[in-house]
Amino acid sequence: MTGEKVLLARAKKGELAAFESIVTTYESRVFTLALRSTGSEADAADITQEVFLRLWKGLADFRGDSSLSTWLYRVCTNLCVDLARKRAAEQGAVSLDDDENLRAELPDRSDAGRPEAALENSEVARELQTCLSMLSEEHRRIVVLRDVAGMRYSDIAAALELEEGTVKSRLARARAALRKILLQRGNISLPSSSKGQKGGGKDA
Repeated sequence: MTGEKVLLARAKKGELAAFESIVTTYESRVFTLALRSTGSEADAADITQEVFLRLWKGLADFRGDSSLSTWLYRVCTNLCVDLARKRAAEQGAVSLDDDENLRAELPDRSDAGRPEAALENSEVARELQTCLSMLSEEHRRIVVLRDVAGMRYSDIAAALELEEGTVKSRLARARAALRKILLQRGNISLPSSSKGQKGGGKDA
């Protein structure tokens, strides 16, 4: 048995020292992933705490079909997705083009202090949330992680166990699907696609 499996076996028996060793090993990596996703140290700390709380509660059911790190990253990613969905509903901030330099902007919210503007923004947020819910889970997760949570391609790839190229191609398809849904419903006015433009976007 590897050292990790030994620690897991001991932790399953209720050894707090073994569980604390697991936390010490992975805490910083989980926190970094959550921080990259949320951009908030407070949110990242809360998510990290929840990840290890779920691990502790679910130790008896952890079979080891995947590595512990994979399990932790998946739980962290799912929590980040949940938080990002909540923020998306509140802010209505989603990008619909294929790269950073081709970002399709939502209606100007600089006058958000006006009551009528607040109403418009809440309606946009609800419409976006509805359209996101119409995407497949695979596409919805990619859009939320990249365009709402702002995660790096490399971090998304690590969390979802995908190649970066797969993440980028899947994201392009997801954005296209979301744009199509938005246009078909016709409840949000979108700028025309700027795919004809050239310019290299960098992985932020």
